[in-house]
Amino acid sequence: MTASADPGGVRFVGVSLDCADPAELAEFYLRLLGGRLLWSRPTSVGVQVPGLLLTPQRVENYRPPQWPGASIVHLDLTAGDDLDGPVKRAVALGAKLADPQPDPRWTVLLDPAGHPFCITTVTPPPELPASSAERQH
Repeated sequence: MTASADPGGVRFVGVSLDCADPAELAEFYLRLLGGRLLWSRPTSVGVQVPGLLLTPQRVENYRPPQWPGASIVHLDLTAGDDLDGPVKRAVALGAKLADPQPDPRWTVLLDPAGHPFCITTVTPPPELPASSAERQH
């Protein structure tokens, strides 16, 4: 597959997270990842975290996804070389350890709204310049 310099005007903007309480979920991710609050309304909160825009949004009769089993999207967060410290910090901020834990290279947690997310020591390679990336394919 070859990367395209022109993706047809479409680009990735962020991730929306359905929940019952957008302010609570925004506060959790701000405290966990840092970043800044872009807006706060009763129905949604914009959180700019390093590398991504997260938008917790209120959904009536919200039900958390089930781990494991449901086909869902989840966030993968890198912790560098230390997995235990960031996992303990996430739990102290309100996350819960998920069960089961499928692989020792990452820890699956549930945020305060029940969304699974992973903290891992695995990181992607640095991004190649576009011309180098095109040559790789």
